[in-house]
Amino acid sequence: MNTNNWWENPTRIIQTNLQIKDTDKIKPYKLAEQIKELGANTLVYNVGGIYAWYDSKIKYHFNNPYLPEDTDLLKKVIEACHKKNIKFIGRLDFSKAHDYIYANKPEWFVRDENGEPKIIGAKRPGKWSGHLMSTCINSGYRNDEVAIPVLEEVIDNYNIDGIFYNAPHFVPCNCEKCQSKYRDLYSEKLPLNPEDYHKDWRLKCFNDNINNLFGFIKKKNEDLPVILYYGLYEHNLSERLDITDLICTESQNVLSRGHQDIPKLWKPSLNTKLGRKISQNELPFGIIHSCPGMDWRHTGLPPSEYIFWLSLIPANGGQIWHSLTGIPDTITDKRILKTVKKNNNMIKKVEEHMKDAENVADVGLLWNRDSAAEGWADALINRQIPFDLILPEKMDINELEKFKVIIIPDNTNFSSSLITKLCDFVKKGKNIIIEGIMPSDAPQLLNLLGIKEKMATSEYLTASYMRFEKESAEINNGFEETELIPFRGKVSYCKSKEGTETLTTLVPPFSPLESVGAPPERASLPVSHTDIPLTILNKFNKGQVVYFPFSLSHLINKFKLNEHYQLILNTVDMLVNNNRKIQVDQEIQGLHLTAFQKDNNDLIINLVNGIGTRPLTENIFVHDIDLSLSLEKGQTIKEIKGLIENCSYQFEKNKDTINIKIPELKIWESLLIKTK
Repeated sequence: MNTNNWWENPTRIIQTNLQIKDTDKIKPYKLAEQIKELGANTLVYNVGGIYAWYDSKIKYHFNNPYLPEDTDLLKKVIEACHKKNIKFIGRLDFSKAHDYIYANKPEWFVRDENGEPKIIGAKRPGKWSGHLMSTCINSGYRNDEVAIPVLEEVIDNYNIDGIFYNAPHFVPCNCEKCQSKYRDLYSEKLPLNPEDYHKDWRLKCFNDNINNLFGFIKKKNEDLPVILYYGLYEHNLSERLDITDLICTESQNVLSRGHQDIPKLWKPSLNTKLGRKISQNELPFGIIHSCPGMDWRHTGLPPSEYIFWLSLIPANGGQIWHSLTGIPDTITDKRILKTVKKNNNMIKKVEEHMKDAENVADVGLLWNRDSAAEGWADALINRQIPFDLILPEKMDINELEKFKVIIIPDNTNFSSSLITKLCDFVKKGKNIIIEGIMPSDAPQLLNLLGIKEKMATSEYLTASYMRFEKESAEINNGFEETELIPFRGKVSYCKSKEGTETLTTLVPPFSPLESVGAPPERASLPVSHTDIPLTILNKFNKGQVVYFPFSLSHLINKFKLNEHYQLILNTVDMLVNNNRKIQVDQEIQGLHLTAFQKDNNDLIINLVNGIGTRPLTENIFVHDIDLSLSLEKGQTIKEIKGLIENCSYQFEKNKDTINIKIPELKIWESLLIKTK
């Protein structure tokens, strides 16, 4: 295997999602020049699958009818890219095929519960060469009868630098091939309802298909890299590297779903963090579409929102992959091209410094693929607390050593192995935050939390509050002038053991929800104090555990009140004794902070400005950001340089802390902190 692979160098990708009716507008050398001018060094370009973008000789591989007759357009584009030192990745999509193929090979296509094929875009207007239909992942089309011959034809005839599968995912299917495979695997009949599938069925079909293609490619050319998707909520992703070389994911900013469903600001960050955890050696690619939804794919995202969203990929340690509709000559929204170029030029200033840098974080978040973990990520991002993800399936006690605090979100499956690792972590003087209703049959876990075994779960409480019990406790910071903050949710009625501290308690509902406002004369609290704990601090061995017997993440996800964000910040600071490695003196909603360290101990701190109501209509510059950085013993700072703004930042040393002032943050700044 080649040890000096091109993809080990910083990569900036542009994907041109080609439209067949624009084929005559593709001028190979002009296109390569434009890709270079936009700041990319890699092109993802349509090659085969639904349409062959060359004169394919494979039966049932449908040739693009608009291809020129007198030249090999694909070969010319590849040659032009290589002359400009641009790598060429072939995009192949075997998920759909034309209906004339269905007429000849109906066994290759997805069948629904009624045995009917799945037609894509049946009502699409315009003159097209028939309908497209979904192909079955277990069929010959996606495997030995079409996909592999196409791969062989492409690899033999074209000097491509990589292969990318578009839409390789599993689609529920009730064809005879799937029925037979399911019966052989599970000795059961294939359920008609996809929700009733065996938990491994989807992944088994996907892995079998992709492994078949991957094995063939590696036999043809061992050094040809394959790029494959990963998803934020998929399980067993560590196996993905057995069937691919590089991984990518999409963080679509789909504004067309409506403002009430605007994509969460943590999406690109979490996607990138997860990709780095899966692929330890190669950086993940973050695909960002230029459009505000595929129904609006012929226009661009608002430029301020677009540049913010794009910047989150490299700021979290990923590599950018721009996905455009068409080529520069056919893109009518020229704002897209300006934003892509601007983003790539910023990345160029940072990428060599980010190469081989490792995430620096005081906090580890167990990624249990639940909305509870999303809520914690939201809070940590919006309070500028750098964090990294912990995968339950790869949770190693040695890996946990780098964290001061780990967070276990609600709805986590507490296996005996996980409980043992948590106990071992705290015994080493570390700290844990756990939320939610705990299993009653796990005495080791309950002992870790400092609660007794007898528990009961409340109904969903409304019109209730959380009361601070200790005036001088650090958890009260910012709440000195209030006793109560809003509370809703289910509570585990539990009793703490001796030696624990109850920091907050429940004030139960003063009224049913339908009568909270009428009459106000009867709004007094019938019960203003209880001994029902909502925050318990247990000093366990050398470490500490904070237990919230409710879902604090639910409050973040549902209400996004500053009080709940502040409670999370206070809890982390209390556990680390106000000694986080990197702190922003004033927490700023929408400001993203990540930190990385090089082998030479130089630090890189990325600040991305997402301040304002999304979708952002303008980039609101932030002034006078004060950062503090805790130094290691004997560590000193030589220089702090702004890589993107190309300037030096002033700093002051105060004992073992460096104070840095950022006079102005525009969109994204990357601080290179050179140490000695």
